[in-house]
Amino acid sequence: MLKECRSVGVRLFGAATLAILLVGCGGRGEITDGGITTVRSPCPTVAVPAGTGDITLFDPPASRDATALDLTAVVGNLQSTCGDAGDQIVTTVTFDVEARRTRTEAARTVDLPYFITVVRGGSAVVAKRIGRVQLNFPAGQARAKVTAQASTTVARAAATLPEDVRRQLTRRRKAGEEDAAIDPLSQPEIRSAVLRASFEALVGFQLTDAQLRYNATR
Repeated sequence: MLKECRSVGVRLFGAATLAILLVGCGGRGEITDGGITTVRSPCPTVAVPAGTGDITLFDPPASRDATALDLTAVVGNLQSTCGDAGDQIVTTVTFDVEARRTRTEAARTVDLPYFITVVRGGSAVVAKRIGRVQLNFPAGQARAKVTAQASTTVARAAATLPEDVRRQLTRRRKAGEEDAAIDPLSQPEIRSAVLRASFEALVGFQLTDAQLRYNATR
């Protein structure tokens, strides 16, 4: 089965992501008589981690003065295709890198590093790859754009909820029952199981420590 998902924006780490974990890419939920039935996709959520969606180059590199600004670039337009029919879930992420330079007199080629990483349970990095995108600026042109592609693989078994957990999450609850108003995710063992089976494919620029600090403070 091939599914397409689009995700644009910045990912925020933490427990707030649980609100979307049960649905994921291509999932849907519906409210039934006194309960919630959730269809959960094993496909990872795709996003840009906070602070890594843009990069700024200076000339000279150590300067942070506005007059030394050389080039800025951003990652955007994330789109993903997920194949989840087999034992391995393969997610292909396509994204754009758009850049603008300050000096435009001569033609120029710029290589920028990016990463794609798989995160499990909201915090555990289980795989990471580094790639590079090449931007070509013709003489006299201040802007350039390139489309890049990267992929991740997750074992279906790791992204599948245990059957007992799934039963508790999807069990119909009728008004008047003792536990009808209790959110299953309030139970630590259920919450932990959902986190363990939840994955994200994250794409951003591979920044230096100095570039990360710059993004965090500007």
